Amino acid sequence: MRGNIAQLMQQAQKMQENMQRVQQELASLEVEGSAGGGMVAITLTGNKECRKVRIDPSVLSDPEMAEDLIAAAFNDASNKVDEESKSRMSGAAAGMPLPPGMKLPF
Repeated sequence: MRGNIAQLMQQAQKMQENMQRVQQELASLEVEGSAGGGMVAITLTGNKECRKVRIDPSVLSDPEMAEDLIAAAFNDASNKVDEESKSRMSGAAAGMPLPPGMKLPF
């Protein structure tokens, strides 16, 4: 029994180290989302901090359309960050037996 607990603790420590590494990688990740066929593009970090916004000048003549495209581009980038985060986090937890229903990231 003690061997199993020790092994589980080692696996948990390795998983924690992997999670920290992945979180550092995600912080430096940059993802671009776009809308309107690339008329608006937004670059977010893995922490969802906005790094850059590019707007085609032709979009600015219609403020409502510009607002919609900016929101859509942001959502596109945010979804890409979520997908990448989920993919990398699940890889960091590979091999760690988790109880049924428990998902990562927490």
